[in-house]
Amino acid sequence: MVNPYAGEVALVLDGQRHVLKLTLGALAELETALEADTLIGLIERFEGGAFSTRDVLALLLAGLRGGGWQGSAASLAQAEIGGGPVEAARVAGALITRAFSIPRSDDAV
Repeated sequence: MVNPYAGEVALVLDGQRHVLKLTLGALAELETALEADTLIGLIERFEGGAFSTRDVLALLLAGLRGGGWQGSAASLAQAEIGGGPVEAARVAGALITRAFSIPRSDDAV
């Protein structure tokens, strides 16, 4: 079970469930990876549906690392994501949303 109050989101990689969260270190890594001036710009891209596959992978990688995963960007790119690209995008969006908001009662994903 994930804790949405801690900003956690679950994702299945290669059949194994992982808990993702954006720590401050993960957020700093994300800014660098996406060459973002601010995280607000990244949030706006997701809210407006203008995000790229690179954005999704970078968010998932940062969240996985924030959750303690030791894999690499290359291993994430090769992993089978449960639910496919749509689920990956949904989880990435939930991850960044939870990092900067108070969850609702129906946010236990």
